Amino acid sequence: MSDATYVNFETRPAAAWGAVLSMTLCVALLIASEFMPVSLLTPMAQGLGATEGQTGQAISISGLFAVLASLMITTIAGRLNRKWVLVGLTALMLVSLVLVAIAPNFTVLMVARAALGICVGGFWALATSVIMRLVPERDVPRALSLMFGGQAMAAAFAAPLGSYLGGMLGWREVFWLLTPVVAVNLVWHVLALPSLPARGGQSLAALTGLLRRPYFRRGLAAAMLSWGSAFTMFTYLRPFLEQVTGVDVTVLSVLLLVLGLAGFAGTWAAGRIDGSRVAPLLMLPALVMGVDTLALLLVGGSVLAVGVLLAIWGAMNTGMSVIWMTWMSRNAGDAPEAAGSLMVAAIQVSILLGAVVGGVLLDRLSITATFLGSGMLAAAAILLIGNGQRLLRRAA
Repeated sequence: MSDATYVNFETRPAAAWGAVLSMTLCVALLIASEFMPVSLLTPMAQGLGATEGQTGQAISISGLFAVLASLMITTIAGRLNRKWVLVGLTALMLVSLVLVAIAPNFTVLMVARAALGICVGGFWALATSVIMRLVPERDVPRALSLMFGGQAMAAAFAAPLGSYLGGMLGWREVFWLLTPVVAVNLVWHVLALPSLPARGGQSLAALTGLLRRPYFRRGLAAAMLSWGSAFTMFTYLRPFLEQVTGVDVTVLSVLLLVLGLAGFAGTWAAGRIDGSRVAPLLMLPALVMGVDTLALLLVGGSVLAVGVLLAIWGAMNTGMSVIWMTWMSRNAGDAPEAAGSLMVAAIQVSILLGAVVGGVLLDRLSITATFLGSGMLAAAAILLIGNGQRLLRRAA
């Protein structure tokens, strides 16, 4: 990004923190909606007459459409005001939740999840570039941390509440309960987001131009491996806790709450990083979460040990998003929407493949094989990242 653009950010009369908070709530709702099947995997599979591995593909199908939406959103939206694009995506999320709640069969569920994938991909492709327009450059890491606090919020409360309320009321009712909150967020967007005129349409040249940068290609690959490792494990965490740890719904909800609450610590810590010194931190998520996943296989029979490991995993999971998006804003700030599209596509491909590969390993082998696969992906990410210097723009 040019120095002139940064000056424009700095001379805004005030940072639009109300709009940042509105996006924070949207993040929480998107994460809750996208990954709610994790906490409801078993009852959803039973209710739809499918296996747990098949139902896990409800996450992978949303990931597939998120990839397509992330690459196409700014081209399709053209010169539409980005405020109204975000409002439209939030409205589509509301429609998706209603379709999931009334889904009579697996096919309708997949259609609803595809619609949600469009919301996820479109929102995340624009999110970082919008944040960069809402606050001065010096406040971007803080604003990203605040926005990703929505991820911690969802991780803290959505999964445990989902599993608990799903046991009490039924899994369909859990999705119904999300709909009024999304409606409130829709209105908040309209009131809080300032006008955000498009700054030129995204072209294929902008995407390919970034992909021609060696450091950016390495960063995308490393991010894919990091997220792929995380979601090969996380998508099938409930079967692990039920089969290996032997927990009931109540203990499951408590463990998911521990994982989620720890996310606030990860977001808080990541929000205080110096964006100019992000390189050494890039390897940290894959290292900590990979070791954590393998440790779960060793001490999975102890509820206390599992709780400690899930707390560590949850803190690093939310920190990972802030770390990588800070890397993106610092090393591709001259093309933030194109970079956001590619980053979101890479991450969603990883989530998709993680859910697919993890599900196949679970159905054909065991939950142990699923977690070992996660650890192998983390090891590959660590080897690629190294000290992080080759992922910086000056190293290109």
